[in-house]
Amino acid sequence: MIELWRNNYGRRKGKALRSAQKSYMSNLQKYLPIGVDIDENPSRKKVNIFSNSNPVWLEIGFGSGEHLFHQAMENPEVNIIGCEPYINGVATLLGKLETKNISNVLIYPGDVRDLMDVVPELTFERIFLLYPDPWPKSRHHKRRFVSPEFLDPLIPLLKPSGFIYIATDIGDYVRQAIQNLNIYDDLIWMCEGPQDWRKPWKGWFRTRYERKAIAAGRRSYYLTFQKR
Repeated sequence: MIELWRNNYGRRKGKALRSAQKSYMSNLQKYLPIGVDIDENPSRKKVNIFSNSNPVWLEIGFGSGEHLFHQAMENPEVNIIGCEPYINGVATLLGKLETKNISNVLIYPGDVRDLMDVVPELTFERIFLLYPDPWPKSRHHKRRFVSPEFLDPLIPLLKPSGFIYIATDIGDYVRQAIQNLNIYDDLIWMCEGPQDWRKPWKGWFRTRYERKAIAAGRRSYYLTFQKR
């Protein structure tokens, strides 16, 4: 078996899970995408993560899952998969899904790069990257998800006319995102004026990170890219 080692830049655990969260985690298995465990796919065999032909959306680093849960409730005809290695956030989202008996969501509780390895090209119609880890130190900017290490395998997974949505409250992150995504000839930055990145896109749902940014007096930015 081929062993794959990658740097994982984010934290995986926080405070000890509460009893209720542990109970939710016991139901994680039914939300896992079949065949995506990289240890079982050493040859990078491509797998279809949903058994139906509904549109598929991806949220990278869903935090506590507020946005993902909202989208799943509002769009029951859409399949949504969320990636989040932080186990406390996974437990929080599971509690919400179990409460409402949501059936159009899958969770990959690990590194999204492992998921990208095995998902076929042209899978996703929408990709969300909402308030990602800013990695503020200059020497850590290469760890940001808008770096080529992450974007090169991600862009082929987006369908033509599909969208990438990015929200952040870090101005330098915006600069890096625009600079790096504009490198791809098949992506168009959907911006005709300042209001296009100062106001969120249609269907936006405020996350707790956005609420923190507002409370701290920071401005948020909302970027939309479409694939040709």
